[in-house]
Formats: sequence, structure tokens, C-alpha cells
Amino acid sequence: MIAFRHLYLLGAALSLSACVSTTVPATRGTLSTSAELVAANSQSSGPLARQDGAEAQLVAYDIEAIRIVVPRSLKVSEANTFKPRADIVWRGEPLGDRHAQVTAIFQEAMTVGTAPLQTGRKADLEIQVIRFHALTEKTRYTFGGMHEMRFVMTLRDSGTGAVLDGPREVVADIKASGGSAAIAEEQAGRTQRVVTVERLAQVIRRELSAPQAAPMVVSRLETPPAPLSELAAFRSV
Repeated sequence: MIAFRHLYLLGAALSLSACVSTTVPATRGTLSTSAELVAANSQSSGPLARQDGAEAQLVAYDIEAIRIVVPRSLKVSEANTFKPRADIVWRGEPLGDRHAQVTAIFQEAMTVGTAPLQTGRKADLEIQVIRFHALTEKTRYTFGGMHEMRFVMTLRDSGTGAVLDGPREVVADIKASGGSAAIAEEQAGRTQRVVTVERLAQVIRRELSAPQAAPMVVSRLETPPAPLSELAAFRSV
């Protein structure tokens, strides 16, 4: 079922015509000390020992281009209820084209998150947003909640287009402050947009820096299975 779902999501991404999408070269910016430490760890490659005795391979990538797709089929809600039934709920910017705003958020976050990835196999990152549900005014200024952010990630070889990783769904949910805490964050410049961009950047860096398990070797039967007649005889004993 999971494999079927992934294939369905890939097909939907390739056949989508009504969507907001951007494709830009990956840019490099100034990194904080913590980001530099993550980058240093993520640039090495080689086998890593796992608790189960298997090997996991730490693969290094050099992200060349980033493509963001936000399908127009994703439902937007401007209702000021605690949790509207919609795919996109966003109040962190003035009223406008929410699909375009979400595209810009993901573009910035993916650019920041992949900035440390400058060594290794050249790859292009494709992101299809499937949910971006932040807080409404009613929720944010009462008890808070959760920024729910989900997307399908696919990594392709920059030269051949071959899939290196994915497509797979990534969950980037993060707790969102409410009430006086939310107001204090706003006053300090830590807006909903800052929080969501920061979280998405952290998640994509983690996903692209995580060790990948080595392919499992599945043993095969050395002898053919017994005929059905023999199995039936065995069961009757």
C-alpha cells in the first residue's frame, strides 16, 4: 500500500498542470556556526555501523537546483475557526495568493536548508507540497497548536535525471505558540513565517544528510518448493 501511494504521488507530480511551481538554481549563503557543524558532518561519506549490525551509507550531495510545486488543487481556507478543513491555511502574510506564498516559503527554506550541501554527487531537489496548515488568528491568539507541513521529496541526478532518493513523504510539523507567547514572539520578530522557514530548512537538511541503509540481500531458496500434492499429504497426517 505504501509503495502504491508513493507511485501515485509521483504520477500526480509529473502530470500536474494546474499548480504554482518554481525551479531555481541552489544558492549559497552565509551559514551560522551550528549550520556549519551540520554541514561538516554531512559532507563525509562512507559506511556507518548500525546497532543491528548492518551498514548504513552516508551519501553526500551537491544540490544544483530546487523545484517547488504547490498544486492549485490544494484547498485554501480563510475561515477564522480553530482548525479549518483545508490543505492550506496561512495567516502569516497579508491576504493574497496563498499558493504563491507557500511556494515562496518552501523555496526560501529549501535554499537555506541545502546551502551546506556543496560536496558530493550533483543532484536536483524536487518538492511537492501536500499540506501547509498553520494557525488561524483564533487559534494563534488563544492556546496555539501545530504548524502541519507535509511534502513529497524526490532527489534526482543533475545530469541524467535518475531518481536518487524518493519520492517519499516528509512530515515537518512543529509546535506553534499561542496567546501571550505568540504575541511575545511576534514582537521579537519571530513570526510564523520565520518559524516555518526555519523548521522546513532544518528538516530538509536532516533528510538529505541522514545515512541511507545499504541494500538488503534477500536469500533465495536453494531447492524448489515441495509439490502441492506432498504438502496436502503432510497436512493430512
